[in-house]
Amino acid sequence: MPPAPIYLDFNASTPIAPEVAEAMRPYFTEHFGNPSSRHWAGAPAKDAVEHARAEVAGLLGCDPSEIVFTSGGSESNNHAIKGVFFANCKGSAHIVTTQIEHPAVLNPCRFLERLGVEVTYLPVDGHGVADPDDIRRAITDRTILVTVMHANNETGTIQPIREIASIARQRGVVFHTDAAQSVGKIETRVDSLGADLLTVAGHKLYAPKGVGALYVRKGTAIEPLIHGAGHESGRRAGTENVLLNVGLGAACRIAGPWLGMQPVRKLRDRLWERLRAALGERVVLNGHPDLRLPNTLNVSFLGRIGADVLAGLDGVAASTGSACHEGRHEMSPVLRAMGLSPEVGLGAVRFSLGRTTTGAEIDEVSDRLVRLFGS
Repeated sequence: MPPAPIYLDFNASTPIAPEVAEAMRPYFTEHFGNPSSRHWAGAPAKDAVEHARAEVAGLLGCDPSEIVFTSGGSESNNHAIKGVFFANCKGSAHIVTTQIEHPAVLNPCRFLERLGVEVTYLPVDGHGVADPDDIRRAITDRTILVTVMHANNETGTIQPIREIASIARQRGVVFHTDAAQSVGKIETRVDSLGADLLTVAGHKLYAPKGVGALYVRKGTAIEPLIHGAGHESGRRAGTENVLLNVGLGAACRIAGPWLGMQPVRKLRDRLWERLRAALGERVVLNGHPDLRLPNTLNVSFLGRIGADVLAGLDGVAASTGSACHEGRHEMSPVLRAMGLSPEVGLGAVRFSLGRTTTGAEIDEVSDRLVRLFGS
C-alpha cells in the first residue's frame, strides 16, 4: 500500500481556506447580480466587492480606492509594467529589474523590449539578493520603472525592498514589487515597503485561483491593461468577479494572525536540521540562510537530480530546481543567476510548507529522503 500523499508545494498553490469558502458560498447562487446594476440584485454584489476591496486594503495598509482587482498575479504584473510604460512612454524608456524575477515580470519586460524599451536585468549574489547600489547605478534619466520582487518563489530570499524603493523615489522613478509570494506570509504594508505598485496573487494565500489585485498608489500614472467600460474606477474593464473577489477579501482578512508564520518556520527549520544531521555535506541550502520566507526550504542533494529525488519520495508534492528537455536537465534560471554550479543546481528541490503542515509530515518526509539518499 503506497504511503499517504504529503503536500509541500504551498508556494505553487494553496488550498482554499475553509473561512474563504464559507464567505464565497452565498455568491454561488443567492447574490448573482451585476455589481454595476443599480437595482436590488446588483446592490448586494456591489457591496460585496467594495467590502472585499477594503479587506485587501486592510492587509496592505492602504486606502481601498488604491486596490484594483485582477485575474491573478500575472495580470497584476503585466498591468503594472505595461501600464507604467504606456502612461509614460515619452521618447525612449528604460526599465530596471533583476535576473531572478518571475516570468510574469520578465516576459512583459521582454515584450516591451520589442517596442524599443531598454531593460536592465541586474545580477544577484550567491544568496539571490540584489544589491541596491546596482539599482542606484542602473537608473538613468530615461528610467520609468524599477520592478523587483519582494520574495523569490524558488528560494524564498527576501529582497531589500525598502532601500530599493527609496532609491527609486529619490530619482522620481515608479517602483513596483511582485509580492505574490510574500502577501499573507510576512508583512507587506505598502508604506513600510515604499511601493508605488504591488502585486497580489490569490491562490498563494488561500484564496481561489484566477483572482488577484494590484495596489496602485494615488497619483501613480498607469494605463489600463484591459480597456472597455469604466469598471474598477476606469482602471480595469470587465464585470467584476464578485465570487472570487469575495474570496480574496476573506483570505486577506484572516491572514493577519499568520504573518511571520512562526509555527511553520519551526517545522521548516526542523526539516532542514534533520536533513543536515543525517546527510551532512551531501545536502546544501540554497538562498539566504536568514532573510527568506518562513515557509520555504530550497536544498540541493549533491550527486542527484532534483526530479529523481522527487520521483523517489512516493507521493510527496514539492518542486525541483531543474527542467528536463529532450532528455537533458537544465538548471533553474534563478539558481543559475545565483552562480550555482550544475552539480548543485540540478539537485535542487523546493519544499514549501503551509498552515496545515504537521510535524508528523515533516518527520516522514525527512525519513523518506534519508532512506532514498542511502539507497
